[in-house]
Amino acid sequence: MSGRERVVFFALIAVAIVCFLIIAYKLNQRISVLIPDQGGSLHEGVIGQPHFINPVLAIADPDRDMTSLVYAGLMRPDGNGGLVPELAERYEISEDGLSYVFYVRKGAEFQDGKNVTVDDVIFTIETAKNPIVKSPMRAGWEGVEIEKIDDKTLKFWLKRPYAPFLENTTIGILPKHIWKNIPIEQLNLSELNLSPVGAGPYKISKSFKNGSGLTSLTLNSFSNYVLGEPYIGKIVFNFYPSEVELLNAYQNGDIDSISAVSPQNLAKITRRDGDIKSMNLPRIFGTFFNQNEKPIFLEKPVRQALEMSIDKKQIVRDVLGGYAKEISSPIPEGSFGAIALTESEFNLDKAKTLLEKNGWKFSQEKMIYMKEEKKQATKELSFSISTSNAPDLIRTANILKSSWEKLGAKVDVKVFEISDLNQNVIRSRKYDALLFGEVVGRDPDPFAFWHSSQRNDPGLNIALYTSSKVDKILEEARRLVSREDRAKKYEDFQKEVQADSPSIFLYSPSFIYILPKKIKGVDTEDIVTPSERFANIYKWYIDTKYVWKILHKNN
Repeated sequence: MSGRERVVFFALIAVAIVCFLIIAYKLNQRISVLIPDQGGSLHEGVIGQPHFINPVLAIADPDRDMTSLVYAGLMRPDGNGGLVPELAERYEISEDGLSYVFYVRKGAEFQDGKNVTVDDVIFTIETAKNPIVKSPMRAGWEGVEIEKIDDKTLKFWLKRPYAPFLENTTIGILPKHIWKNIPIEQLNLSELNLSPVGAGPYKISKSFKNGSGLTSLTLNSFSNYVLGEPYIGKIVFNFYPSEVELLNAYQNGDIDSISAVSPQNLAKITRRDGDIKSMNLPRIFGTFFNQNEKPIFLEKPVRQALEMSIDKKQIVRDVLGGYAKEISSPIPEGSFGAIALTESEFNLDKAKTLLEKNGWKFSQEKMIYMKEEKKQATKELSFSISTSNAPDLIRTANILKSSWEKLGAKVDVKVFEISDLNQNVIRSRKYDALLFGEVVGRDPDPFAFWHSSQRNDPGLNIALYTSSKVDKILEEARRLVSREDRAKKYEDFQKEVQADSPSIFLYSPSFIYILPKKIKGVDTEDIVTPSERFANIYKWYIDTKYVWKILHKNN
């Protein structure tokens, strides 16, 4: 061939190759699907540092974060308000709700290669029940008996039906062969609490400490995790003493993700490579009236007028930056059993009229409402509101104070450190009104918060609420196995509480989590504790790959 013919020939060959590649690429796309692939890493910042990476001892958020990654339970939160089997292959509940049978997966193993057996489950629960350990999980297991059927089957026996029992089985399982030789009195002193071995999706590979304690942990994916090896191969956690230092590290690019950020600090973040994910938390915040300390709260019209003078939208907007929902019920929207109730009306004039219709008169001299009654001292609409030293709660308390002073009340805000508030104010019930929060839970059991038997410490009825009708409803609800029947009882309970107005329910906050845009597969919406943001972490991914659809379906 001549030179010109050769040029044309090779040009045609090149065109043919390009066309072939394009056709092959298009064909491959049509018969292939893009799926997650192994690889990538995540660097996350956490406020505080873990001391007990141990499901029996974990009490602080950093403890629970690491525990949720390293350990696996019989059941696991699904990230959308429910539970799914984890170490359990399946479970059965008796018709009377008194027994639960669990079947442990045959392939379940710990990160050291040892098999998970019923003996490990029993050892973990018996350790949690031991009063010497002082486990925060102990209360949920009191009165529960355990029967070993074989190495992979066990049965729990309850003295009486308790519908939320299944929640207890999310406790991470300790490997008995590692912990059995640790004296029970020295459990919380063991070095194993910071070098744990579990059966969860991630295992600890490196740790760094300085004079003030643990500064970072590196976790690698566990290839034999029962729900499948996580796609993200490595997660590095850096620990910071304060939110200020956490935010600085994020702004400087030292970490990729942060959580539990206060809404007012979100506006200060200038990085734009992250996605803000707002998750629902079954928590409520409200003002609880102590009628024993302040007799004016015995009057229902007073409690109603105080609620009517509060603009809850202002609190959600100005304090929480919109990352919360207004509530008018002890069970927040999105939680099991929640119902739509009549929203409280914000009307200052109507609130004043309500007071005046019930004998209260505004004193121009003292600039507050007062009430005279025969043979009794003159009452004043004057009281204090106690809360903890947290920015959101302090700002909310000051909005309440301002609103109630516009109504015609005299209000004093008292701020306490959380330990002092719990020990010397709440436990002793020494408050007029208390601005505080309650964790409702995935499967709510309002008994502890609203039954009259729980009015005194260690009960959690901080409104000191008494209602024989509500007591009966809550007692019956606890014994019902059927979710439908229990939901109806919760509906009746909420209607009764709203009618009685023992408290002012203000808001249910969202949990704020900032993740890099590169992280995909995060479909978690509803969590009970901050650590549950990792509920579906084994499904998160960064890298992807194409596989033929037929092969993907077969897998």
